Amino acid sequence: MQWDATLPPGGPTQGRGFGSMVRELHRLARQGRGLPFVVTYDGRMVGQLTVSNIVWGSARWAQVGYWIDRGYAGRGIMPTAVALAIDHCFFTLGLHRVEVAIRPENVASIRVVEKLGLRRIGIAPRYLHISGDWRDHVLFAVTVEEVPLGLLTRWRETADHAGQ
Repeated sequence: MQWDATLPPGGPTQGRGFGSMVRELHRLARQGRGLPFVVTYDGRMVGQLTVSNIVWGSARWAQVGYWIDRGYAGRGIMPTAVALAIDHCFFTLGLHRVEVAIRPENVASIRVVEKLGLRRIGIAPRYLHISGDWRDHVLFAVTVEEVPLGLLTRWRETADHAGQ
């Protein structure tokens, strides 16, 4: 798939199946370094969101990645899920900053963070190994000070005005 992470040659390998991925996500969650979420709509799994690379100490930040079934895109489901996850990171976990890295050509994913008002930080050249090669990504970020009432509140206010 064009957006799927791949393992670059020459390094350690992990299992590539679904079961291996689930076990790894559970391991990271137990260690406090990641949070895997399933995104549902009307009782159906329609996507997935992961808070990863949680860093504690003086940094207190993490990254968020997500995907949604194309049939459910454009309904405000993923911006809501991302807002909920980031609010959890800020107000439950006590993180200070959350980043999202997106390939520049992934217009739909960029639209999610734009709807939420995340700040564009810049381009990270050859940032992640995706679909068999090192790919550039656009970085977006938000800090807890930018959303004192929560990102979900800001998203709801914006969506109400936009008719979303």
